[in-house]
Amino acid sequence: MRRFGLIGYPLGHSFSRTYFSEKFQREKISGCTYENFPIRSIDEFPDLLRRNPDLAGLNVTIPYKTEILKYVNITEDSVDQIGAANVLKIKREYGKTYVSAFNSDVNGIRDSLVPCTRGGKASRVLILGTGGSSKAVDWTVRRMGCETILVSRSRHQGILTYEDLTPELVASVQLIVNTTPLGMFPDIDTKPPINYDHLTGNHILFDLVYNPEMTAFLKTGKERGCKIITGMKMLRSQADRSWEIWNEDQP
Repeated sequence: MRRFGLIGYPLGHSFSRTYFSEKFQREKISGCTYENFPIRSIDEFPDLLRRNPDLAGLNVTIPYKTEILKYVNITEDSVDQIGAANVLKIKREYGKTYVSAFNSDVNGIRDSLVPCTRGGKASRVLILGTGGSSKAVDWTVRRMGCETILVSRSRHQGILTYEDLTPELVASVQLIVNTTPLGMFPDIDTKPPINYDHLTGNHILFDLVYNPEMTAFLKTGKERGCKIITGMKMLRSQADRSWEIWNEDQP
């Protein structure tokens, strides 16, 4: 039996277990399971590996995409450059466990945004949040030729706060991406604290939150004429890339 799963905390919002369980059944993939492993601290990770010797791969979600890196042995180039990972491949040889880290978020982000960035439709991007998902969005869209502006609740060098978002600045961007958990189930009425009156039909809103698919952030933007992109395509794309990673070099 090959076991896969998801680590993070909390995990009540996640569709990953359902997605992979349905995939295994639909594609008649036998000998595989996918489970949720909610851990309250990333320091529980080594014990999780010891208690589950059949674990072959894990997805990583909020809030551990950056913290997990202290427990991995090998990282792909994008993980080193981004500073965050959301896919772990686990191998055991000669009594030792080796954990490799990858970032499939970049695949989901790119697949979701290619139509918006093609032809210069969105050349300046406002990224809400500065966590592991934000790092992946920033890295990906800059490689798609976009300029990025990062926003956080607190001020840091090179990062704006929500209070810095003037009408002129908001008007100067074409794409706004929510990488925060605001709006995620069960707190579905929350949304990033931007002034939504500054949004127009010239804006595209992309939310990485996929549960619910129509978040308060997207709903409010749609009411103001914005084009919206839900997180569902990203969910599917990054999950499919995870499966490819876990099965590379398999007999």
